[in-house]
Amino acid sequence: MERKLNFSAGPAALPLSVLEQVKEEFVDFNGAGLSLIESSHRTALYDDVHMETMTLIRELMGVSEDYDVMFLGGGATMQFGMIPMNFLKAGGSADYVNSGAWAKKAIADAKKIGNVNVVWDGADVNYASLPGKVSSSPDASYFHLTSNETIGGVQWKEFPETGNVPLIADMSSDIMSRPINVADFGMIYAGAQKNIGPAGVTLVIMKKELLESASDRFPAYLTYKNHAAKSSMYNTPPVFPIYVMNLVMKWLKSLGGIEGIQAINDKKAALLYSTIDGSKDYYKSPVDTAYRSSMNVVFTTPSPDLDKKFLSEAADLGMISLKGYRDVGGCRASIYNAMPLEGVEKLASFMKDFASKN
Repeated sequence: MERKLNFSAGPAALPLSVLEQVKEEFVDFNGAGLSLIESSHRTALYDDVHMETMTLIRELMGVSEDYDVMFLGGGATMQFGMIPMNFLKAGGSADYVNSGAWAKKAIADAKKIGNVNVVWDGADVNYASLPGKVSSSPDASYFHLTSNETIGGVQWKEFPETGNVPLIADMSSDIMSRPINVADFGMIYAGAQKNIGPAGVTLVIMKKELLESASDRFPAYLTYKNHAAKSSMYNTPPVFPIYVMNLVMKWLKSLGGIEGIQAINDKKAALLYSTIDGSKDYYKSPVDTAYRSSMNVVFTTPSPDLDKKFLSEAADLGMISLKGYRDVGGCRASIYNAMPLEGVEKLASFMKDFASKN
């Protein structure tokens, strides 16, 4: 089988070496005579994987003991509701940056719980840029942003300083793609299925000081304190996705950690954007150059018909899922951690060839 180059926005490509190891261990994990996917989460067999994965995340991201690491279900979408349930104080408000499609979803859910203050609205710039500077309200319960908008292709390059207001970031589409200072955040969360594992598990990193202020008046699963107190074993965790995440963490470590993968990611993004910019306006990206995403490169050809032709011919060459989001159109190359540089080189070469012929 010739493997496709998967440019999907998610679920995204996983490292081939990880998939091969999963295949090797699927029926018999560590000589236990059974698969981990059918093993009880209460056994030492799984507990070792669970705790090692937390340790690897702390090591790779520099997460101190001032923070809890949690594995939850429901994707980032579940977090859109859990965050205001736990932290949006009665009669208070929370600050949100409306940077695009995913930020809008987070805002919509938060408004069902309490008062939301949109401190910056990207609708004014068609969600093609981000604020150069934005401040938090001094009495806000928290300040929420989306670090990378998968659909619009904008990415924060520096994060705002929010003082005593906890900074909460949805990092679903760029977590572990570049170094960040975890200590700058009250909470970081991310669905795994773009950069750090398969769909089915959501990573939450939360400052213990913030956790102490969390409400406990909502159902048990929606209460962060319950998960933190039980090391994400309050209920049956998503065992298999956490196991695959464990292997992805080890793969990432083998490449030199987050600094190592950033160097590769920077090369991939620079290659695609230089191909777009060097095409004499054949390809166009609507995103402000100061905030271009290094994970999701959005662009168009001269016409919708040529977009379709581009996508069809790319697919024939094994490059799939390059179609832009259904409400946006055009093309989008998602070049997450597991997309090899060689895959992006093949795409860039095809883009130049397509432009010369069309």
